[in-house]
Amino acid sequence: MGIGTAFAIYFIIWWVVLFTVLPFSARSQADEGEVILGTTHSAPANFRFAPIFWRTTLVSGVVFGAYFLVTVVGGFTLDDLIAMSPDFKPTGN
Repeated sequence: MGIGTAFAIYFIIWWVVLFTVLPFSARSQADEGEVILGTTHSAPANFRFAPIFWRTTLVSGVVFGAYFLVTVVGGFTLDDLIAMSPDFKPTGN
């Protein structure tokens, strides 16, 4: 795996993890009881991106590490993973 490919895969994993991690510990303005005029009640209150960025980076590193171990170190490919899956054959009359 080249460095460009590794970076592209990590970048995709980072964005998927970002949208997974984003709602954790989020508090809306309605939850806080202070809705700012002109905003919706579900808008985030006291939004800070730095902790979300670092949490996303950490989780993405773990996920990418697992991907790297399975594909590069373990030598598994997508064809190998498909071959491991059970064959689902319809059982009917």
